Amino acid sequence: MKAILALADGRVFYGKAVGTPGEITGEVVFNTSMTGYQEILTDPSYAGEIVSMTYPLIGNYGINLEDVESDRPHLAGFVVKEASDFPSNWRSKMSLDAYLKENGIVGIQDIDTRALVRHIRDKGAQTGIISTVDLDPESLVRKARQAPSIVGRDLVQDVTCKEPYHWSEGPWDLVKGYQPAAGKPRYKVVAYDFGIKRNILRNLVAAGCDVTVVPAKTSAEEVLAMNPDGVFLSNGPGDPEPITYAQENIRKLLGKTPLFGICLGHQLLSIALGGKTYKLKFGHRGGNQPVRRGDGHQVEITAQNHGFAVDAATISDEAVLTHINLNDNTLEGLSHKKLPAFSVQYHPEASPGPHDARYLFDQFIDLMEKEKGVTSDG
Repeated sequence: MKAILALADGRVFYGKAVGTPGEITGEVVFNTSMTGYQEILTDPSYAGEIVSMTYPLIGNYGINLEDVESDRPHLAGFVVKEASDFPSNWRSKMSLDAYLKENGIVGIQDIDTRALVRHIRDKGAQTGIISTVDLDPESLVRKARQAPSIVGRDLVQDVTCKEPYHWSEGPWDLVKGYQPAAGKPRYKVVAYDFGIKRNILRNLVAAGCDVTVVPAKTSAEEVLAMNPDGVFLSNGPGDPEPITYAQENIRKLLGKTPLFGICLGHQLLSIALGGKTYKLKFGHRGGNQPVRRGDGHQVEITAQNHGFAVDAATISDEAVLTHINLNDNTLEGLSHKKLPAFSVQYHPEASPGPHDARYLFDQFIDLMEKEKGVTSDG
């Protein structure tokens, strides 16, 4: 079946359908990871986006029922050079094409993804459309131009949980699969779900946390009434500026309990501290982003997925900048000088991906331990 990808600036790509036939609009972005397509498909942070993979062969190890980051795929559409029809892996349960069809995801393959990525890199991420039903390029370009921008939209409400729930699953084991963490949890953590990834929750459990996940609009008063040792601010999709309810709740939580934010959580914490965010030209998405820690020469290779960044110049003297992206010098982390709060723009829970930044979960534990000691001392 023929398919077309058209961008709002008029660039058109002709290919073949993969996944569900249909038509979908979204912001066209690219991810440089060589593996992890299943985690990318199910990462709620991709809501509203058409994701193109730079690696040319996607789906070669199939789809299994364990390597998911949420209950379903959340991205708008999927773009690959070639979708493997014959996956080979002992854990595989179905092909990529079958999985996309099962979940209603529209995709396109057999296009020059190198040309697409170079175009986005030069012209910037922009709204696009994939269609298997309308094959008129001029019509599709008009539709792409009329589609809503990702800027200014609250996409969190499309992915957050509806009710609070408890999470007890720990990291994956080769023999046993996912198992509860051994031992009794030492810390009670409330995690805001702005589009949370399951591997974040698994790492919190592995670190000794009893985790309760709450919807994005849960008030600070409700969270504090749960008497947590710490509060986690999750990743999530889109523009952080319109998520005003989260910013206000974070302001109320500052100084009341330790805070740890990842990705969107980092941006929301930064705004709560008086900072501003801006849209990146084409964003950071992939498993190979170099980040410098502090003022020294220690570098972490990190997994990232964001289209917005915090303007370091707007961060007040109350916070110290802890991490900087070595590709473009954008802000990747901060810590409050006096209050127990810190955050990073990247994903220390990367699965799959580099584990250089797993220490941040221990840093959160140390912060909670310190605050518990202060509380017990009076």
